[in-house]
Amino acid sequence: MSSSYTGTPSFGKRFRLILRESGTVREMGGEEMSLAVGIVDSIFTNALDTDASDIHLQPERNQLRIRFRQDGILQDAGQLPPEQAQNVLTRLKLAAGMRIDEMREPQDGRIDMEYGGRRLSARASCVPALNGEKMVLRLLDPVAMKVELPKLGMPEDMLKNWMRAIQMPYGMIIVTGPTGSGKTSTLYASINQLDSKTRNIVTVEDPVEYEFEKNIAQVQVTERLTFPKVMRSFLRQDPDVMMVGEMRDAESLNIGIQAALTGHLVLTTLHTNNAVETISRMLDMKAERFLIASTVVAILGQRLVRLVCGRCRQPYKPTEDEIAMLRLKEGHLAGGKFMKGVGCDACRGTGYKGRTGVFELIMGTHAFRQAVADTTSMDSIVRAAREQGYRTMLEDGVMKVVNGWTTPDEVIRAVYTQVVDKPVGVEPMVSTEA
Repeated sequence: MSSSYTGTPSFGKRFRLILRESGTVREMGGEEMSLAVGIVDSIFTNALDTDASDIHLQPERNQLRIRFRQDGILQDAGQLPPEQAQNVLTRLKLAAGMRIDEMREPQDGRIDMEYGGRRLSARASCVPALNGEKMVLRLLDPVAMKVELPKLGMPEDMLKNWMRAIQMPYGMIIVTGPTGSGKTSTLYASINQLDSKTRNIVTVEDPVEYEFEKNIAQVQVTERLTFPKVMRSFLRQDPDVMMVGEMRDAESLNIGIQAALTGHLVLTTLHTNNAVETISRMLDMKAERFLIASTVVAILGQRLVRLVCGRCRQPYKPTEDEIAMLRLKEGHLAGGKFMKGVGCDACRGTGYKGRTGVFELIMGTHAFRQAVADTTSMDSIVRAAREQGYRTMLEDGVMKVVNGWTTPDEVIRAVYTQVVDKPVGVEPMVSTEA
C-alpha cells in the first residue's frame, strides 16, 4: 500500500455531507479542491460502494490507517500521512457535531449524508488513543434495514414459529447474541411484519439507528432519558407493542416483564451466548423464575456468517479437523454440497459475498415454561426445549455448510463456544440429511 489514501470518489453519483442546525438543513461547506474534503468524500463513497458497515480510522506512529468492515471482517483500505490525517479528522468531527478543540475526551456524534439519491447517516465515535484520535463510523443505510424476515436465513419451520410468536397479543420476545450479530435487523424486520395502523407501536433505543416510515414512535436514550424512564412513560401511552433496544439492567427487565404481564407485547435483546443461557441471565438480573415462565413467548439466538461468493464458488472437501469440530456425520459427507470461494473481483478476493444468519429458537411452550418455573437444572430446561424441536446455532450452521451456503471456517468462527462445548445435558441433534 502507498503512504497516502488513493481511493477516488464516484463523481457520477453526487456525494455530499449534510449539516442540521437549529432545525435547518444545509450542505456542509468546504473548498471544492480542498484535499481533506476530497479524501473524506472518497472514504465515504468507497465504503458505500463496497457495502462496508463500518469505517475505522486508526492512528499509528507515522500514519492514519483506514479500514472497512465488510461482511463482518475488517479489511485494509489505505493509509494517510500525518499531515493529511488531522485535517480529515477535523472535517469528520465538524460533520458529526463534535468539538474540534477537544482531543482528550471521548465524543459521539452523527453524520448525515446523501449519495446517489439516497439519504444515509453514520454514527460517529471518537476516542483519544496513544498516537492520536481513533474514529469509528458505523454506516446506517435505511435500505439495508428493510430486509424481510424470510431473507434473514431462518429455516422454514423456525420462521413459521417466529412469525407466530411476533403475532402474539402480549408476552416477551427476546433476541440474543453479541454485538454485530444482527439482532437489530431481526427486530426491525419483525416490527415491519406488525400492523402499525391498528396497533400503537413504540420503541426505545440507544441509539436509534434507522427510522421507521410511519405510525411508530421512536425514542433515543440519553443520560436523562434512560431506558427505565422511557419505558415507564410509554406504559402510560396505551402501547400495544414496545420494542426495547436492550435490557441492560434489572430495573429495565422488571418493567419489561410487568409490561408483558399486563397485556403488552415486548420485543427486546439480551447479550447471552445462546438462547438457553437467556434464562440464567434473566435470573442473574433478579427476575423471578415464575415471572420468566409466565411471560416468555420466544427466545431467538443468532450469529452472522459470510456467504460463499456465488461467482467463484467451487466444490470443496472438508478437512479432518473441520469434520471433527462440526461433528459431521457420514450422511453429511456423502450427500453434502460443500462449497468454497476461490476469490474474484466480485468478492474482492475473499471468497465471500454477503451474510446470512445462523439461528436457534426456543418457543415458550407449556412444557418449557413448566421446566423454567419448576427446576433449577439447565439440563431439564434444555430437554424441554429439545422436545419442541430446538436446534442449536451450530446445528443450523452445519446444515448451511452441507447445503453450500457457507464454509466450516465461518460456522466455527461464529459459534465457537458451541463447537467447544457439547450442548448441555443432551447429545447434538444434527440431522444426517443433506
